[in-house]
Amino acid sequence: MTGTQNYINHVALVLDASSSMSHLSGKVVEVADQQIAYLARRSRELDQETRVTVYVFADRVECVIYDKDVLRMPSLKQLYRPGGMTALLAAALKSQRELAQTAQLYGDHSFLTFVLTDGQENASHRCEDSPSREPRELVKAVAEMMATQQDNWTLAVLVPDQMGKREAMQCGFPKDNIAIWDATSTQGLEEAGQVIRQATENFMVGRAQGIRGSRAVFSTGADAVNEDTIKAAGLTPVEPSKYQLIPVARDAGIREWVIECGHPYRTGAAFYQLSKSEKIQAQKQIAVLEKKTDRVYTGPAARSLLGLPNTEVRVKPDHNDDFTIFVQSTSVNRKLVSHTRLLLML
Repeated sequence: MTGTQNYINHVALVLDASSSMSHLSGKVVEVADQQIAYLARRSRELDQETRVTVYVFADRVECVIYDKDVLRMPSLKQLYRPGGMTALLAAALKSQRELAQTAQLYGDHSFLTFVLTDGQENASHRCEDSPSREPRELVKAVAEMMATQQDNWTLAVLVPDQMGKREAMQCGFPKDNIAIWDATSTQGLEEAGQVIRQATENFMVGRAQGIRGSRAVFSTGADAVNEDTIKAAGLTPVEPSKYQLIPVARDAGIREWVIECGHPYRTGAAFYQLSKSEKIQAQKQIAVLEKKTDRVYTGPAARSLLGLPNTEVRVKPDHNDDFTIFVQSTSVNRKLVSHTRLLLML
């Protein structure tokens, strides 16, 4: 006799604990604890089992919590103590190698790992957890590991700058699994936590639809928004008679342009095209436009499609040949960008 297999998520946080993180240590604990509380809540709501692993790395890599039920997780307060250099590559390798030994019996298992660092690799070549003393060999080892992981493995990294992003790409991280965060302030770390929550939401909602892994956890591009993910999210198109798409011929305020185009302005009825990185508040609705048909999808599931949490979060428009993201405006003076389009709900 066979039954429905459980969804079992193995989520790992791999946290930089080098000396340069000392000024953020309290915030690291707070953000990590918030992420774990969020995972616990969503696991209950989506009826998914989630198990959490935490690694910290400096001169060496240490697993401080291994595959523990998210509903029984302690605070990281006593477990995170910054000091030392940055054995980033050793941390990526050790975390994935050890997690790969986790039993995957009797369930639909999926592995999601977030690596958070505020600097470049500088210590793995002399780290006891390192498989090599040659930096070039370490980069090669990470790239080979990434290339051979199964489809139920997702490895993402948050780095402090473009140099960190280039290094991560050289190591084989998919570009849409790399995010840049502001490592100079507690506000930057708070925003990084929101990005992780957003990506986790996308992952868990996708899991409920049978998606096992992602190479685009920080993306609104074609890997994240496409026919398959829209169908998986349960989105249905809006009746064409209930909306209108209006070209924006010049930079203008949103109310001004709607009235100029012959329509009354109702707060919340107009959606602007996402054309630059910006913060989207928790109450804002999202609409997705299919370019070739001008078909529009909206509703709560549209936020879930992008992995948007119930908090303010920064979102960037990634290149997507087939779909465009629109964001609800609740102001009268939102500046529209020329050569974009305005979505007006009638």
